[in-house]
Amino acid sequence: MIIVDSLMVKIALIGFLGIGAQWVAWRTGRPAIALMLIVGIIAGPVLGIIDPERDFGALQEPIIKLAVAVILFEGGLSLNFRELRQAGGAVIMMVLIAGPIAWVLGTAAAHYGAGLSWEISALLGGIMIVTGPTVIGPMLRTLRVPSRVRNVLKWEGIVNDPIGALLAVGIYAYITYEGANANIAVISMDVLAASFVAGTLGAALGYAITWLFPRGHVPEYLKAPFLLITVIGGFVIADLIKHETGLITVTVMGVVLANRQIYSSQALHRFKEDLAVLLISGVFIILSATLDWETVQQFRPQFVIFLLLLLFVVRPISVLVALLFSSLPWRERLFIAWIAPRGIVAVAITGLFALRLVDYGFPGAEALVPLSFAVVIATIFAHGFSAGWVAQRLGIDEGKGEGVLIVGATRWTVALGKILKSLDIKVLIADTSPFALRRARGEELEVHQGDILDEAHNDNIELGEFQHMIVATDNDSHNQLITADLGPEMGFDQISRLSNDGRGKSKSKVGHGRILFESGSDFNTLLDRERDGWRFSKTKITEKFSAEEYRKNLETDEEPLAILKEDRRLLFFSTDSRPAMDNGDIVISFVAPDTPEERKADRAAKEAEKTGELKNES
Repeated sequence: MIIVDSLMVKIALIGFLGIGAQWVAWRTGRPAIALMLIVGIIAGPVLGIIDPERDFGALQEPIIKLAVAVILFEGGLSLNFRELRQAGGAVIMMVLIAGPIAWVLGTAAAHYGAGLSWEISALLGGIMIVTGPTVIGPMLRTLRVPSRVRNVLKWEGIVNDPIGALLAVGIYAYITYEGANANIAVISMDVLAASFVAGTLGAALGYAITWLFPRGHVPEYLKAPFLLITVIGGFVIADLIKHETGLITVTVMGVVLANRQIYSSQALHRFKEDLAVLLISGVFIILSATLDWETVQQFRPQFVIFLLLLLFVVRPISVLVALLFSSLPWRERLFIAWIAPRGIVAVAITGLFALRLVDYGFPGAEALVPLSFAVVIATIFAHGFSAGWVAQRLGIDEGKGEGVLIVGATRWTVALGKILKSLDIKVLIADTSPFALRRARGEELEVHQGDILDEAHNDNIELGEFQHMIVATDNDSHNQLITADLGPEMGFDQISRLSNDGRGKSKSKVGHGRILFESGSDFNTLLDRERDGWRFSKTKITEKFSAEEYRKNLETDEEPLAILKEDRRLLFFSTDSRPAMDNGDIVISFVAPDTPEERKADRAAKEAEKTGELKNES
């Protein structure tokens, strides 16, 4: 018991429970936020192992606020203005129209449904317009819905977080200054002025970072910690000027960095993503552990009416009215109208103002904490567990990604793309050279020009659309870099690469991706064989033509490349992996021409094609 009472042990336990819940969610496909909530409640009020108020005391509030600041900043880093080409109008309407409508309707629901005073109802209604990246991010990670929907939900969650907090600040100021002839106009101007200062500070810090980093004024190993301290410092300065305005500072700073070019952006993004996952896990455990029995006993049956109104009236009406004249299809609007989970920001801000109003002696303020927890629990479970089902019912679920992303446009990769396309597999060939992509375009394959690392990190390419990536450029170091950088996103077992030095079989190792083909055939060998007339073929394994028979029919150096399973899974052969061939599977092989005459004819045809290309260039 003495060991469990150690604060150091409890901090480690919070991290273990949070990350453990996220890992279980990944393995089972369940919403991570729901599992973290359950784990926090079990560790807190049920078992009494973690009691944040007792364990952290006065440090609890600043810990949570600083964590939320970093999470919001990381969310701002994902807000690239290029995403607004598709969803810009909808995002603006969600912020400018849906937000105010949700506040008005939420206030009425709190007053008539929960029986709260108009002042407390207005405060709660303002806070409840937030959805937040802490819950939207983990939810979107497990969904395959159109990019428009993802962008609208992501932008709304991140932008509305500071807006909801500032709305609560203004209402709180009005409530507490009511006895001194509070003036709404004066209070509004005060909040707006503080918000402008906070936003300006965030923009200035963002521009300062994008000026310092590219010019080498900060060494590479200090860039991530320098950025983290700048985020925390900016948040604290703005928060000292006016409570909760620091949320605006960090959000604006993140947006500036997302839309300005800085060196080492990939490493910084990875650092911030890892840090945000850790903080979300820890803060969710801490907040759910604060839900003690005394708070639960304050929950009144009439609060259920408020929850039902919030879920089935407030959110749907506010969203559908806001998007009435948008270009989004109705099915996507209905999905957005249903999805609105609340998370850390809602609970943290509500708890902060509830504590102050109780100390102020305002009647009904004690109901804010149980209500906010009820909203978080109800929305996380209702939306988290139903989002996939609703997307399927509305017909916007894009299903599991079945495509193949090929990096590097060569004759060999174009031929591979053609055989995959003939099997109704989506293929995208990416390359930095427009000339290299000409052949792929000529074969009517989908192409993307740009560096795959930049394109993936900027979300110009949605990696979730692909079940496998083949990295096949002529630069082995670049191939390994792509695999190492994107491996954590797709999974290292979902990436295969070509070796470029003929020693592939001995060089395959963790972090560098699997090397394609059992033999580890290198880049130049494959291109030479393709030039000599080698081609891709597809063979179906049956009872009459078994895997053993298939192997016997392979000539020297011929070998299988991949197996297409009946469930549309595509399994690639590598130096480390040899998928089993079952009846009904289709095997894709790289084989030599059938006869010397065919080989000669293929070579002559390709030489003639090459000569024609040279003439066109001249």
